[in-house]
Amino acid sequence: MVELLTNALIHRDYFIRDTIKLFVFQNRVEIISPGKLPNNLTLEQAKRGIRKKRNDILDSLAPELLQYKGAESGILRALKAHPHIEFVNDTEAEQFTAIIYWPDLGV
Repeated sequence: MVELLTNALIHRDYFIRDTIKLFVFQNRVEIISPGKLPNNLTLEQAKRGIRKKRNDILDSLAPELLQYKGAESGILRALKAHPHIEFVNDTEAEQFTAIIYWPDLGV
């Protein structure tokens, strides 16, 4: 889940005046990040490890400041850790959501 929170921080759309949201429910955790996937990246491409940067400066500083590996897709790493994550790339609402269900979290 740290990977997904880090991705939300690094790759969110900072031109949208909103916050990253973390919701904890009885059966799942939802992370909602302002902005859809960048530069015409599709969810299928992201799940295969293809990435397109949105915030180059943050991306370059992140390895020094956070638990951030860069280069490889964070979505791909998150799927390896939690295979049943659901991702929603809502282009109309301009937000990206990751939903992690409790069984994947080992609860």
